[in-house]
Amino acid sequence: MVMTKEVLFSLTKGAYAPQEEMLEVARKKGKLYIGIPKEIAYQENRVALVPDAVALLVNNGHRIVIQSGAGKAANFEDNEYSEAGAEIVHSPNDVFKADTIFKIAPPTADEIELMKPKQTLFSALQLTVQPQDFLKKLIAKKLNCVAFGWIIDEAGSLPVIRAMGEIAGGASISIAAELLSNVNNGMGSILGGISGISPTEVVIIGAGNVGEFAARAALGLGATVKVFDNSTSRLRRLQNQLGTRVFTSIIVPKVLEKHLRSADVAIGALRATRGRTPCVVTDEMVSEMKNGAVIIDVSIDQGGVFETSKVTNHSAPTFRKHGVIHYCVPNINSRVARTASYALSNIFTQIILNMGDEGGFDGIVRKDAGLRNGVYIYNGILTNQYLGELFSIPFKDINLLMAAI
Repeated sequence: MVMTKEVLFSLTKGAYAPQEEMLEVARKKGKLYIGIPKEIAYQENRVALVPDAVALLVNNGHRIVIQSGAGKAANFEDNEYSEAGAEIVHSPNDVFKADTIFKIAPPTADEIELMKPKQTLFSALQLTVQPQDFLKKLIAKKLNCVAFGWIIDEAGSLPVIRAMGEIAGGASISIAAELLSNVNNGMGSILGGISGISPTEVVIIGAGNVGEFAARAALGLGATVKVFDNSTSRLRRLQNQLGTRVFTSIIVPKVLEKHLRSADVAIGALRATRGRTPCVVTDEMVSEMKNGAVIIDVSIDQGGVFETSKVTNHSAPTFRKHGVIHYCVPNINSRVARTASYALSNIFTQIILNMGDEGGFDGIVRKDAGLRNGVYIYNGILTNQYLGELFSIPFKDINLLMAAI
């Protein structure tokens, strides 16, 4: 058979290829309607999106509505948001008309009342401070709810927990340094060390993200650092991450008690995967610490590592017991709200962009297993086994719900 020029031209252009192979599959993009309410939780100073992020999202076709004053506590003014393309509204009612709500603290009962069926909520969960009927109210509204602290990224880590842990770890050492000074009625020591003087001793209980970044900050100042944890793998990982050898030990009461006696600073940085943080430092152990030593219980939001801990706030952050200064503020990150807001905004911005690329919340939930891990209510159905068992509420596996759709 002789090929004519016309036949060859047609073949090279793919004229005889199947039609479906020739079609370009375009990504289905959706315009999202995002609402950012002003936080009303006590001393919650962070905001979910910063003005730079709003500008990026608006340029990608998304509509952002933000309540007046939402960024004020983090030193972001309304005009910065309006110049970035956000719509400024004065009533929370107008914000909660949005299809998707991003906020930091869990919604209050009044805020839940403002929400509508099929709406999507991204927020913290904070079960330890929620009323018993909190979940039932969200379910009754037939909402989609995502606990951003449970979202997993492509590296297999929890990006929000890691970012907030980095900030809390570094901030805990800064706070300890302030509390050791005479200005704050401390023992008058510098956190770290100088030539000819023994360095400050810092005991860190917990080798997770908070513990790692507390250790980094303390080592950077020249302190002697000792880290305790119940997991040898976490202790080994921390050694590798720090790139230097530090004292590490499994939590053995007698060993921990011995090192707390000589400690100038003790950081509580254990995290519980479920329920309360284990209380590993007894009242008696604290009573044997130095007079004027400092305890920073970063784990106080989950119950606390120290038996002597009790919740304080940013207005009255410390108290003394057995001569030891205790700092037990649950929301340390709100102390540096601007930095924390940028960290959260970076994470949320990418989630919103991905949602838009997949046509909305349903699309991203089907595709992104990491985000799906954070979903605890889907279309009014509880999808988290732990929450179902904890509150005796029927639940369904979200993966099965996705397969049925």
